[in-house]
Amino acid sequence: MFRKINLADMMEVFRLRDSLLWGLAAGLLVLFAACCTATVASDEGGSVPVYTVADTTGDWGFPSPYAHYARGPGYTRMSYLFDTLIWKDDEGYVPALAESWDLEGDDVYVFHLRDGVTWHDGEKFTAEDVVFTVDYIKDHPYQWVDSSIIENAEALDDLTVKVTLSAPYAPFLDQVGGTLPILPQHIWAEVDDPVNYRDKEALVGTGPYTLAVDDYDQVQGTYRYLAYEDYYLGEPKVTELRFVKISAPNAATELLQGNVDTAPIEPEMIDQLEGDFEILSVPAHWWNYKLMINHQKEPMSDKRFRQALAYAIDRDQLVEIAARGYGLAGSPGFVPPDNAWYNSEIDGLYPHDPAKAKELLDDVGYDGEQIQLLVKGNDAEAERIGELIEGDLEAVGINVDLRTMDSKTVDSKVKDWDFDLAISGHGGVIGDPNFLASNTIDMESFNSARYDDNSELTSLLEEQMTETDEDARQDLIDQAQVLYAEDVPALSLYYTESYVAHDGQVDLYYTYNGMALGIPIALNKLSFVGV
Repeated sequence: MFRKINLADMMEVFRLRDSLLWGLAAGLLVLFAACCTATVASDEGGSVPVYTVADTTGDWGFPSPYAHYARGPGYTRMSYLFDTLIWKDDEGYVPALAESWDLEGDDVYVFHLRDGVTWHDGEKFTAEDVVFTVDYIKDHPYQWVDSSIIENAEALDDLTVKVTLSAPYAPFLDQVGGTLPILPQHIWAEVDDPVNYRDKEALVGTGPYTLAVDDYDQVQGTYRYLAYEDYYLGEPKVTELRFVKISAPNAATELLQGNVDTAPIEPEMIDQLEGDFEILSVPAHWWNYKLMINHQKEPMSDKRFRQALAYAIDRDQLVEIAARGYGLAGSPGFVPPDNAWYNSEIDGLYPHDPAKAKELLDDVGYDGEQIQLLVKGNDAEAERIGELIEGDLEAVGINVDLRTMDSKTVDSKVKDWDFDLAISGHGGVIGDPNFLASNTIDMESFNSARYDDNSELTSLLEEQMTETDEDARQDLIDQAQVLYAEDVPALSLYYTESYVAHDGQVDLYYTYNGMALGIPIALNKLSFVGV
């Protein structure tokens, strides 16, 4: 069984701050469930034969480490098949493939692995698989983990791995130890194109579930997982785990009819479901909507134009109308106001001021050229945000071309810099403050502003990664927020409150500071294992 390790223990053992994680992310709304078959609890041992999860989007990709879609729901689907060295539950860090770990100095971790762990094909898991995975991501970069911070990994014996970092790295446990899925060397050693590797063997992991491959339907967005009986923590409580797509307005009906066991719900559905279902709420600062800005293209490349956007957009109105009051206005420094790392010097910056916006646009010499604004059509809240922002920008003289596209197309266009403005959203704005760096200077992620024009800001964000003294790190993060707010590489619109309903058969919860890099989804695999 798991040995619980709370945050206080982590501080004492590792001398790191009390929450070593950021968020990504990834990106994304909370996952959930819908299917056409009602779930019936077993009379024996408290097991659940079938548990159905409703998702309003559906497909999140082939759930291998390299083929799943690069947002939180995609990672979550993969995590049922593949384990990491450590994991988190609702209280803090817990052992996973590593039974325990030690920090030697500031930059060497020694992981003591569990004995008796097997891959889904029956092969034995060893330290060589961990070393292989670390080496593999250096040759084949894994989008969720920065391999450059790892100098090398060495197997001291079959059950002990020594990982040496290139420098002290404060978020290591979260961003590597608790995020990197370990691959079986005997399968992946000959794989040269991991992204397009879709054989059944690509799904062989050490996790609590296997995927019924024939029941994965990309078009319908359905997944069916089967419990791995030889899982090292014991056979999972839920024998069969299903994911199916439903529309958000149908969530309450599907729950009440017993067709699904958990689903995301609108706040207006709470009164209808309360009493019959358990309701979970996501803290506002766990998820944010933001305006992505193509700062490589004129006129957005001029920070005065970006500042004009910040003055023109009424973020409080977005909360009241688009979020129906369930949210918190965005901070121009990106870090949420209710986060422990927030710099209060940002308070009141960029109030809604159309006159100031017009003044800045005049300074830039903006001539009324059309600015395209991309919105995700499968997200009703984002569509409403787009309409409100269109009105705000046109009120100050910006000619807006509002375009609605599917989520993956918008993400793709943002990643390829084929856009002007785009409304996006993701989780992970929680925990370790490295989420500020990951959403600013990470040049690969489409969730990141990918902004390195300000060398001082870049230096601060890089320095904070290696600073393990909390007070010194706070000072670096404070300075970075001020520079971020001045340059406006992207604009946080608001942080949302959202809700999930479930029937109580499984103990769903929000993982401490989010799964992996801060994924705000109440579908932690440990809930289904029952430990």
